[in-house]
Amino acid sequence: MIPRYSRPAMVALWQPQTRFRIWFEIEAHATDALADLGVVPREAAAKIWASNDADFDVDRIDAIEAETKHDVIAFLTHVSERTGPEARFLHQGMTSSDVLDTALAVQLARASDILLADLDALLVVIERRAREHKLTPTIGRSHGIHAEPVTFGLKLAQAYAEFDRCRTRLVNARAEVATCAISGAVGTFANIDPAVEAHVAAKMGLTVEPVSTQVIPRDRHAMYFATLGVIAGSIERLATEIRHLQRTEVLEAEEYFSPGQKGSSAMPHKRNPVLTENLTGLARMVRGYVTPALENVALWHERDISHSSVERYIGPDATITLDFALARLTGVIDKLVVYPARMAKNLHKMGGLVHSQRVLLALTQAGVSREDAYRYVQRNAMQVWESDGELSLLELLKADADVAAALSVEEIESRFDLDYHYKHVDTIFARVFGAA
Repeated sequence: MIPRYSRPAMVALWQPQTRFRIWFEIEAHATDALADLGVVPREAAAKIWASNDADFDVDRIDAIEAETKHDVIAFLTHVSERTGPEARFLHQGMTSSDVLDTALAVQLARASDILLADLDALLVVIERRAREHKLTPTIGRSHGIHAEPVTFGLKLAQAYAEFDRCRTRLVNARAEVATCAISGAVGTFANIDPAVEAHVAAKMGLTVEPVSTQVIPRDRHAMYFATLGVIAGSIERLATEIRHLQRTEVLEAEEYFSPGQKGSSAMPHKRNPVLTENLTGLARMVRGYVTPALENVALWHERDISHSSVERYIGPDATITLDFALARLTGVIDKLVVYPARMAKNLHKMGGLVHSQRVLLALTQAGVSREDAYRYVQRNAMQVWESDGELSLLELLKADADVAAALSVEEIESRFDLDYHYKHVDTIFARVFGAA
């Protein structure tokens, strides 16, 4: 993974030393369980633990693997060198997938815990900014075109609800991927008791895989990485909104621009949305790991290793990238500069067109057919549109004979009340954040 887009805690989870420590714990806990069953001597299990309480020699393991061409055998050989004769009781009845798949489950579960903490931090910041701008008027857009008034707080409340759903999905994905397989060759437990698997699962914070066929089924992993891809999509959605709001023609909000920061090597005036553009790119990368995870589901018979090389990439890269992206987005929202005055200016830019629906509905309530009501309002609205907001929809409607025949001046004017659009903001906030 690129250090530029990495954070230490998640990177450490995927380092060789961490991986070997997890492998060792799986093997040692399995040996403890075998000692409980009387299959191996209790003192041998104790010696294995005592001889391997320091860091492993990664270079030595790599050197052994260069000869054996087998990573788990290289690791077990190194442990044997450190332990002595008692090491012969390691890996009794187990196969490499028991170690590799269970270790990957541990790593993905721990990665999930980091990502869940990231989401919690993001949700706190989004809620704070949403409440800050709960009633800050702004224009809602559909197809990028002015539609009707909303508040900036509602925009952020939507983001909060979306990331809250992401959190729920990740909790479920973590539970689904955190399974342990210590079932031996082709998953039959022929040479190892299922009690060993249960013991290792409990010690490593996992559940047992009901039927492993020697490998943990990869539909679990596919769901996990698909969930990361959905979270990345939500990151991009919010990042794209901010990028739009920072455009010069809009400029309703922008990324914090720190003292000494430079926006362009050529143009000193530039303040670019570089962080949210970066988040858009990182989201693409995380989503890119979903398809290989889905393609890993179809393995030959009880097992093959076509999935192995894929997971060596996507396990670290997807989790490290998403961890960085969530932290970056939290920083963006925390320091986001909001311009309520510019929001108000944009809201009123088009001569009151945003109130057209209320007039349409008032006409229908007054007895005008919907078709005629639409035609009356639209013909006036198009004049305002083509004048780039220089004309006033309110004034044109008051001068329209057909409209005036159905509605009084007071009735028309009452449909241009901005506060009308915000009467249910409290209801929406209660749905998203709970009762105050």
